[in-house]
Amino acid sequence: MLFLVAALLLMGIMLGTAAHLPVPVTVVAATVIAGWLLVFFLRERRHQAEVTSR
Repeated sequence: MLFLVAALLLMGIMLGTAAHLPVPVTVVAATVIAGWLLVFFLRERRHQAEVTSR
């Protein structure tokens, strides 16, 4: 139950912040986050390939 409350609080904060930002700022922030996630995904995938090839 506490996890659900924390998740809903966090979601409300994040969506509330995005709703009050101008659209271009939101798009730039989303692009930066997506780029960071892509880099993280590629690094993890490469690391996993190195571990399995040993």
